[in-house]
Amino acid sequence: MDYVELGRTGIQVSRCCLGTMTWGSQNSEAEAHEQMDYALEQGVTFWDTAEMYASPPNPETQGSTERHIGSWLKKTGKRQQVVLASKVAGRGAAFGGLSWMRPDGGPTRQTKAQIDYAVEQSLKRLETDYLDLYQLHWPDRPVRVFGGQTFKDYEQDFEAFGDILEALDAHVKKGTVRAIGVSNEFPWGVMRFLAEAETPRNGGGGLPRIASIQNAYHLANRTFEYGLAEIALREQVGLLAYSPLAQGQLTGKYLDGKLPEGSRKALYNRMQRYEGPGAEPAIRGYVELAAHFGVDPAQLALKFCDTREFVTATIIGATTMDQLKTNIAAFDLAWTEEMEKAVNALHALQPNPCP
Repeated sequence: MDYVELGRTGIQVSRCCLGTMTWGSQNSEAEAHEQMDYALEQGVTFWDTAEMYASPPNPETQGSTERHIGSWLKKTGKRQQVVLASKVAGRGAAFGGLSWMRPDGGPTRQTKAQIDYAVEQSLKRLETDYLDLYQLHWPDRPVRVFGGQTFKDYEQDFEAFGDILEALDAHVKKGTVRAIGVSNEFPWGVMRFLAEAETPRNGGGGLPRIASIQNAYHLANRTFEYGLAEIALREQVGLLAYSPLAQGQLTGKYLDGKLPEGSRKALYNRMQRYEGPGAEPAIRGYVELAAHFGVDPAQLALKFCDTREFVTATIIGATTMDQLKTNIAAFDLAWTEEMEKAVNALHALQPNPCP
């Protein structure tokens, strides 16, 4: 396993990051513990979760993922061996308010009070006294993150970038958070956070600098390359690529109308992001390309992400141990110039059908 620096923080993270959002919904606590045991044995020391998980979000499972991680940390005593990341929810309108996540029943926002509450609750569930990376799960301002909004919604108010950083800075100074990052963010938002971090406040120094951008990125969605990749490279704010398999679509298991029992699509029917016009022929092309090179399609998709120089880590997710083993093994795959040319040729034919 290879390791790289997280932004400019000095924190070393594994290039493979263990995603956890199915723990508490599709996976039991025992299965979560088994995954953590195996991942750490394989050198996967970077783990990502969120206050909202398990996914999909609902009141019954919210926080269960962090609790499963917390019980493993308590049982094993291996907190120092793991770089642990979590997230605070963004503007709740993206998910109908998420009012059940806050004690006052109001919608989630990234105010100081809500950030303070979210950090405190995550630390309790995780049974730790600090987080290595704390991320804004999606923006506080209304933007087209998960669909639904339009440019007209940009007129609505939102928490100021500097105020959000000040709220996070309090936790950095307390030692409960080591580094901060963003997720589902856009070029303007990233640059505003970077600019605010360098602006002296109230006669003092600057504010914490974001270290990472956790956005969707995979063979069928390379939109990160159009604006954010340059920022990631020039500003040393690398991508934590989530959904590198397009929620399993790039394994080929859903082609030709297949609906595997126990799959996310069968359970939740929330795959519309990966089923738009042109999606199936593009996905089929990548699956056939993997067969041409004699590799597992999941491993081709994961290694593609791993070989982008603007990617700090690729976040994997699995519901079975076989899937987890296949995913982690992908990081040892040799990426060739022929593979690079082939995936770029397919991308040119059908660019970004699953943004």
